[in-house]
Formats: sequence, C-alpha cells, structure tokens
Amino acid sequence: MSPALIPVDEAMDRLLALVRPLDHETVAIGGAAGRWLASPAVAGRDQPPFDSSAMDGYAVAGNPEAGAILRVIGESGAGHAFAGRIGPGEAARIFTGAPVPAGADRVIIQENTETLDSGDIRILVTSEGSNIRNRGEDFAAGTTLAPRRLRAADLTLLAAMNLPRVTVARRPVVALIATGDELVMPGEEPRDDQIIASNGFALRAMAEAEGAEVRMLPIARDTPQALRAVFGLAEGADVVVTIGGASVGDHDLVGPIARELGIDLAFWKIAIRPGKPLMAGAMPDGGVMLGLPGNPVSAIVCARVFLVPLLRALQGDPAPRPQPRLARLGADLPGNGPRSHYMRARLSPDGATVTPFSRQDSALITILSEADALIIRPAGAHALAAGADVPYLPL
Repeated sequence: MSPALIPVDEAMDRLLALVRPLDHETVAIGGAAGRWLASPAVAGRDQPPFDSSAMDGYAVAGNPEAGAILRVIGESGAGHAFAGRIGPGEAARIFTGAPVPAGADRVIIQENTETLDSGDIRILVTSEGSNIRNRGEDFAAGTTLAPRRLRAADLTLLAAMNLPRVTVARRPVVALIATGDELVMPGEEPRDDQIIASNGFALRAMAEAEGAEVRMLPIARDTPQALRAVFGLAEGADVVVTIGGASVGDHDLVGPIARELGIDLAFWKIAIRPGKPLMAGAMPDGGVMLGLPGNPVSAIVCARVFLVPLLRALQGDPAPRPQPRLARLGADLPGNGPRSHYMRARLSPDGATVTPFSRQDSALITILSEADALIIRPAGAHALAAGADVPYLPL
C-alpha cells in the first residue's frame, strides 16, 4: 500500500476530530421528526394519568362470583369520569380508556355479564384479572427520554409526556459542489464529450435523510476562478461536499484551491475501494469540507461510509460511526487487496444472506441502484467461501 494512503478507520478518526457539535434550538414536536433530541425530555405527568379500564365492561368492587346481581349506578367514559363511588353490590358501566371510579378495583368485561330488564347486571363468569391499567404504568412524571434521533413513535411519547416543544440540534447545512467541464444538469443537451451531473441528487437525498438542509450549488468549471467563486457561494454551510476534482490530475483543482482558501486538510486519499481520491479538512469558519470522488458509485459509497457519520456526529450522536451487521455470504469471495473494499451486494428477503454482485466496476450505476448492502472486505482479507459470516452496511 502506498504510504500516501491511510486506512479507513484512521480517516474516520481524523474526520470526526473535525466535528464541532451544532447549536441547539427549540421546536414544536410536530416538526421534530428526524431531529436529534439535544437534552433529556422530562415527562410532565403520569401515563396513564389515572387508573383506566383496559376493556369495555363494568367497574366493580372486589370480585363478584358468577350469578351475582349488581346494581348499575352510573357510567364512566373516556373524558367523562363517573364522580360517584362504587360499593359492594354496585357497578358502573365503563369503556376502554375511561377512568376507574373510586371504590372499584376490577373491570368485568362486557361479554361476561348479562343485562337484566331492570338495567342491573348478572355476572356470568368470575374475572381472572383486574382489566385495569394502573396510573403511571407506562411512565411516571419525571421519566426521561434520552437524547437520540426522534422517530415517529417518539413524537407520540413526547406528546403523552405533555411536552409541546423539545430542544433539538440545529439541522446541519450541507452545500454540494459538483466540479468539471464535462458536466451538465439533467434535461440539458450534453455534447458528445459531456455527461450528466447525477451524483448530487443521491447525495442530497442521503444528507436530507440524516436531517440536513441541502444547498445544491452551480457546477464549478475546471478553472481556479470558477471553483473559488462556487466555494464562496457555500459560505455559512456546516459541511461543504465537493464532487470530483479530488485526484491529482492537471484538472483536479479541489485540493490546491482548498489549501489556498485556508482549509486544513486532515487527509487526502485513503485506502478504500471504490473511492481512493477522498479528502477532508477543517474550514476557517469551523465547517468541514469533504471532497468526494467524481465517479457516481465511488461518491455514493464514500458518502455512506463518511458523510453519514459526519452528519450524525454534528447533531450529537454519541456513536456516529457505521455499525456493520452480519450475514452469511451467498457466494465465494477471493482474497482482498491492500484497500478496504465496499462491495455492492444484495440481501436475501430475510436479511440472513448477502450476495455480492459479480460485477464490481465502479462505473456501473445500475448495479448500485440494485444493491441494498455493501459487503465490507478489510484490506488484505483472505478468501472466503459461501456460508461464512461477513460484515455489511445496509444501503
């Protein structure tokens, strides 16, 4: 391995060392989905806030035997509690979720009763359980939800805690800069020597899925003046992602211009396949620059490995690094070379088996679009037979 190439793990260490966690802001829970909770959310009340019925039926005192006749003295519904007290030989009609009246300690389900002409009820079957959800059974006032990325179910929990607003990390602002004279936007008429700028759309989707706000900037042409100008449009972004121009050819200007603009490069070129021409550095304003390869497959694979953890770290994730999963290998694999190889692969429907595509050329976007996993082959890994356990990252 060339001395200029650094291992993936070391590159990750250097990248995360550049992170300055983002400021916090308070938002309504209706807009908190996908945001990172910045401080523990504390419940303001018990859930349920009262002893409530788990079934439709009758609230009673004690456990009346089969054949007992009880006088119905009231009704308790959701939002309409019965204000009286249940004594021996009495019952109150009650519905699921309604408060259990004072004096009652059991709900006889409706199917186990018979309504008499008088309006009273006869017990048909003795109850085996209370059918009551006790106050605070789900959570008590003062219970906390620890900082984490908020899912849809978490919003229900926060609302039940009686918390209309929560403190979250500010969304990271990501500026995407595609570089190259050969690029045109989708819908334009490319010359025979031009290609469509496709990478930015996948990178935008990936960043937005991690909670970022994304600005897609104009294509930077292959002149220092053009690249400087587009870098200027990225001012204020927390992360500037360049696409292409990160290698060492005559037209690869990102590295030299980055240095000229005061960006302190943490690394340039790592031992990864696909995606060797990868760079990252600290920007003078405290942001982070990540220079991705121009090849679409390389750019997207490197974004999954590096950009996603970077965005998670910025928002306060204490464990932002990729978390590989294990599955059985679906085909034999040869030994690996001196660079970590992230192989496009397909998972079986049950997720138990992962099979690499036979074609791994980094120019094949169709293979990437069919892949739902990246098999991770460490540098210098030995050959593996089908059936061996292998780590992978989901796509």
